[in-house]
Amino acid sequence: MRAGGGAGERRKPSEPRLAGPKLPAAAAAAREKPRRLRVTSVIMKPWISSLLLAWISILHCTWAEFFTSIGQMTDLIYAEKDLVQSLKEYIRAEEARLFKIKSWAEKMDILTSKSTSDPEGYLSHPVNAYKLVKRLNTDWPALENMVLQDSTTGFIANLTMQRQFFPTEEDETGAAKALMRLQDTYKLDPDTISKGDLPGTKYRSTLSADDSFGMGKTAYNDGDYYHTVLWMQQALKQHDDGEDAVTSKVEILDYLSYAVFQLGDIHRAVELTRRLISLDSSHERAGGNLRYFEKLLEEERLGKRLNKTSETQPATQGGIYERPPDYLPERDVYEALCRGEGIKLTPRRQKRLFCRYHDGNRTPQLLIAPFKEEDEWDSPHIVRYYDVLSDEEIERIKELAKPKLARATVRDPKTGVLTVANYRVSKSSWLEEGDDPVIAQLNRRMHYITGLSVKTAELLQVANYGMGGQYEPHFDFSRKGEQDAFKHLGTGNRVATFLNYMSDVEAGGATVFPDFGATIWPKKGTSVFWYNLFRSGEGDYRTRHAACPVLVGSKWVSNKWFHERGQEFLRPCGSTEVD
Repeated sequence: MRAGGGAGERRKPSEPRLAGPKLPAAAAAAREKPRRLRVTSVIMKPWISSLLLAWISILHCTWAEFFTSIGQMTDLIYAEKDLVQSLKEYIRAEEARLFKIKSWAEKMDILTSKSTSDPEGYLSHPVNAYKLVKRLNTDWPALENMVLQDSTTGFIANLTMQRQFFPTEEDETGAAKALMRLQDTYKLDPDTISKGDLPGTKYRSTLSADDSFGMGKTAYNDGDYYHTVLWMQQALKQHDDGEDAVTSKVEILDYLSYAVFQLGDIHRAVELTRRLISLDSSHERAGGNLRYFEKLLEEERLGKRLNKTSETQPATQGGIYERPPDYLPERDVYEALCRGEGIKLTPRRQKRLFCRYHDGNRTPQLLIAPFKEEDEWDSPHIVRYYDVLSDEEIERIKELAKPKLARATVRDPKTGVLTVANYRVSKSSWLEEGDDPVIAQLNRRMHYITGLSVKTAELLQVANYGMGGQYEPHFDFSRKGEQDAFKHLGTGNRVATFLNYMSDVEAGGATVFPDFGATIWPKKGTSVFWYNLFRSGEGDYRTRHAACPVLVGSKWVSNKWFHERGQEFLRPCGSTEVD
């Protein structure tokens, strides 16, 4: 029996049916329709801050997918600050208006107390009679206008204008998936994440029961029942611990019971559904599901439809459901290396690694000021260079790159078409020598260090990784059988990679090589270099590498890909295929 109740089977009218919580219409529509930018026409007010206008000018071309770049998410901080200031202005205006109304009410309360105690006596004074007429004809209508005065106009105009550049549901979903990716890669349980107990964090933040429920709903809407269970259990735990929440236990149990059934655990699904019904006996869907679950258990006991290896006995590890396998064959190795586990740097191999001063084979420009060079791995040879970029140069490169950042793409190996992919979560931009002297200077520096020509190299790529930002295991070079990704360049394959780390990362964000078990941690101002091709031009498949998810911090890198053409005399062919 398939989990989900055998949707393809014909049932009798009286047969119980299984139903889970419905997908929200927005989630269903998001799966089918491309996201569009909503533009709202708003009259610009003179009080709108210059900070807001600068923020909007930056976001005009880069509004999409904030979660893929921490660098661009910082702009949202300033946008929110501007909204808070606008809201405070509205509150001040509203308080001033209410103060006037309150003062008028108190004044009228005293006056009417006096006038109602002796109406004829009060009106016997001609001034009192005149003022009564005046109040009712002039003052009370003026008060009415004050009460009806709309002081929200400024704030609403500001909010409406900014809203078109706000993160969307796609961003919220991407951010939730990023937390789940960190949870999986670094083996963090939901309770640890919800309490904000992450290494290297300067600011602590927690997730409420409603936040945990939202995480579970995101997973559910994506058909990810494994994470649905983890986060709904966390939401239920927080609820049971007495935390205030808008979400009810009934709602949590509704999702949780259905998700555990989808993982094949009918016994627990029955237990959770019974608990749900004990809280809400009129829950129609839960009643139908319970009858369906109990029918399956009865059939199991009678041995009519389920055997001993059925889905009612899900794989668990320490009482927790096992994570389902996915498309990446080296997932376990890759994630272990990201955590700093499984590194195969044996003492024998370590003895073959050295530090030295590197003058680029006596390159004149490096003779006086050689670079510090450190071996990170012996075969394939990976080296790290220190003090390649100064802090000032890094800030200038980031300043140039930030307005141009766009979602990083990958090339489809079958079609050769560039497309976005969930396994690459970052934003990148490309900088030319003419953009700024610092780019030309860095290009020359990389040429001096490597001895390779930059004339046929690609532009400098700058990347900033977002929430859980990563690039799963991949090759930098084009393999046989793929569409020739670089044919239009006419410069051959990518012979080498020069990677500059432009930030320290508090936790995560390593560069790992699953094939031979190497982990290289980011160090600001340093660069790592390796060859992707043997001297014969054949690809070195050992160089399959990955950028691990950033757990805490903002990771900035830049890289230069050198190509084959122009290197014929700088890196001559070897005598064998693997030289």
